[in-house]
Parts: sequence; C-alpha cells; structure tokens
Amino acid sequence: MLDFDLAVLYEVETKVLNQSVKRNKDRFPERFMFRLKETEWDVMRSQIVTASNQSKRNLEATPFAFTEHGVTMLAGVLRSKKAIKMNIAIVEAFIDLKEIAFTYKEFAEI
Repeated sequence: MLDFDLAVLYEVETKVLNQSVKRNKDRFPERFMFRLKETEWDVMRSQIVTASNQSKRNLEATPFAFTEHGVTMLAGVLRSKKAIKMNIAIVEAFIDLKEIAFTYKEFAEI
C-alpha cells in the first residue's frame, strides 16, 4: 500500500506518517517498505485515476510503498486512535492464532 492510502486508513496526514517512519528507520527495513522509483510511480499514476490527482503530495519525492509487514509496523509507531485500535487488533489476531494452534494439534505440527 502507498503512504497516502495508509495515511487515510490510519487517520493521519501523509506528512505525519512519513515523519514517523523517518523517526523509526530501524523498524522499517527494505522488506517492510521502499520508495517507488520515478518510472514505477509514473506507470501507477497513468493506470490509477486516484493516484494521478495527488495535489497535496510533495512532488519532489515519489511515495513510499509498504508491504503487509510495514503496514503492521506502522500501526505500532503511529499515535492516532485508529492506529492504536489496529495495533491492538493485530496483537489479538496473533493471540487467537496461537490459541487455535494449541487447540488443534495438527496445526501446531505444520
């Protein structure tokens, strides 16, 4: 997912999201997020109408793209109420998965 889409999801400004990432660089290795290359961003903008109208974006830089791991990590570093709720939901999902694994031994053996 792109930084500006995640900003909407987590109810923060894109600038705030990117500042949080910069302040927590060690939490975002390249397999969690990366900056799109200019050519990649141009192709995306030409194919996705909503991506072409980014009037509030810093036009000097391409957006960051986040993997599912980066999206999860963002929930832990952002301070919006929505991000906190998402972080709690993620932790609870892992707890539920662990309980399922203990309940069904065949899952634990895989």
